[in-house]
Amino acid sequence: MRSSAALRRPYEDAAPRRPYVAIPPDPWLFGAVALLVSLGLVMIYSASSVTANAEHLDTAYYVKRQFLWLLVGCLCGYGAYRIDYLLLRRFAPYIFVAGTIGLLLVFVPHAGIRVNGVHRWIGTHGITLQPSEFAKLSLVIFLAAWLSGREPRIDVTKLVSGLAPALVPVVVTAVLVLKEPDLGTASLLVMIAFVLFFASGARVPHLVAVTLAMLPPVAIEMLHNAMWRARLFAFVDPWRDPQNTGFHIIQSLYALGTGGLSGVGLGASREKFFYLPEQYTDFIFSVLGEEAGLAGALFVVGLFVVFAFRSIRIALAARDSFGFLLAVGCAAMIVVQAFVNIGVVTSSWPVTGVPLPFISFGGSALVADMIAVALILNVGRHRRVRA
Repeated sequence: MRSSAALRRPYEDAAPRRPYVAIPPDPWLFGAVALLVSLGLVMIYSASSVTANAEHLDTAYYVKRQFLWLLVGCLCGYGAYRIDYLLLRRFAPYIFVAGTIGLLLVFVPHAGIRVNGVHRWIGTHGITLQPSEFAKLSLVIFLAAWLSGREPRIDVTKLVSGLAPALVPVVVTAVLVLKEPDLGTASLLVMIAFVLFFASGARVPHLVAVTLAMLPPVAIEMLHNAMWRARLFAFVDPWRDPQNTGFHIIQSLYALGTGGLSGVGLGASREKFFYLPEQYTDFIFSVLGEEAGLAGALFVVGLFVVFAFRSIRIALAARDSFGFLLAVGCAAMIVVQAFVNIGVVTSSWPVTGVPLPFISFGGSALVADMIAVALILNVGRHRRVRA
């Protein structure tokens, strides 16, 4: 098996740089994101209309809020696109500290908001933020800066002196998210970090060894948490408790099965009539599959594949190692979460409670994802070209 170091772009910070010029945004990547966001607004309106009318007497209540967050995301994304991304390497430690403080604030009275026994939001009941969404982005920036730093550089090909120290910020962030509790986002943080380690040259046996070492404490924690334990058993056999722990998965599969090849038609979903829980957030892909069928579901999957492919192309053409890792990390942050969410609604992954990027309702997630896309395009704007 070839080493991951042979697959990644070599570090060239000290090497003579080939000419580079500012290039317009990648049209394929930009177009894929635009389609996903547009489809997300349509699906949020369709999936949330019944609930919004029952709770707020306004069928467009949630799509209006999502559109406002989209405007905020576009403004933040434009700022992230216009700056010199190399500045992020200088301020990466401060960005990581800010992300960690945000995770701590959810436990502070009058700052954090507790909903259904979990602490995941800060702000007021009118405007709230989910710090864990921005913590993913701050961790990507910090690891990209640390792994691409000048001498002394971390050599992640070595397990004890290289990979182990690099795991410290990952563990700190994941443990804080786990205490909210939010197992889904905590697992995403670890998976995103592993993608960055692999891209930096970490050896696959070392990553496997670290994963095996993490499994026992994670398993013990899951078995001691009634909610996580129930979700795990429901994943194994949802029909064992169809009216309780297996309800989400069963209704999701009903929705996907009802959709068939071409779907029942936009807005014609029956599962959104209080059958499918979280129908406009975590399980919006189920409603999409019901209304647009297998064809619509594959179209969305294809858009994420295009996004991943174009992001990797941009990363490989980055002018330096920091840009390469930043683009890889931001792409992993979106693509990994997308396929975990799709795995959940198709009963291929335990229920984790993570939204579908660009499509699920959620302001913090949308803003963080838009910033991540802007950073990828920023790296691409300064990518290398042939002399």
